[in-house]
Amino acid sequence: MVERLRDGGIDIERDEVFTAVYAGADWMKRRGIERVAPFVTEDALEDLKDFELVGGTAGERSAVPDAVLIGDVGELWTHTLLNEAFRYVMDGAQLVALQVGRYWHGPTGVEVDAGAYVAALEYATGQMATVCGKPNAEFFEAAVRSLEPAERRNGGTPEPTAIPSIAMVGDDLWADIDGAQRAGLQGWLVRTGKFSEDTLASSGIRPERVLDSVADLC
Repeated sequence: MVERLRDGGIDIERDEVFTAVYAGADWMKRRGIERVAPFVTEDALEDLKDFELVGGTAGERSAVPDAVLIGDVGELWTHTLLNEAFRYVMDGAQLVALQVGRYWHGPTGVEVDAGAYVAALEYATGQMATVCGKPNAEFFEAAVRSLEPAERRNGGTPEPTAIPSIAMVGDDLWADIDGAQRAGLQGWLVRTGKFSEDTLASSGIRPERVLDSVADLC
């Protein structure tokens, strides 16, 4: 993530990035979960190194996990992989989702996102997933809290009243804009990625700002 942001011209350090994988790992640690079946990309496995990883996209199915972690797997999803996650949950593993996006703009255009697979597992198992990333308000609140050390180093003292002055910039009306607004932040929509004028008009969601591109922030 840091490399991609830097390639885009954004000067950023690793400790300035707060991801859904980080939030999910923190949630599981606080609940004493030790063994996890990750259904995430290979790059995301690095942020789960504090757990015993079994099955899923980690490979080795050596034991029954305490939790199933669903993230962005994209084209790696197969019936076999989904069925593996289903069986773990049926055997007692907790169902944890990093996000429940409906769709995203991928290499081939608009593609189904992780939310569809999470919904399938919820329907099949009867267990509702714990969502650690967007649009969960706790994710946005944790991201805001992560800003505090940097602000304090610059002599500031962040207060809860400063939250409405923070904006979430994204192309997802539900996860980015509506999720941020429900958490008390502003939601700024960009007309890139999966943006659609028709979807915006019919959604009932009203962003505080609509930008042509994140470049407009500069």
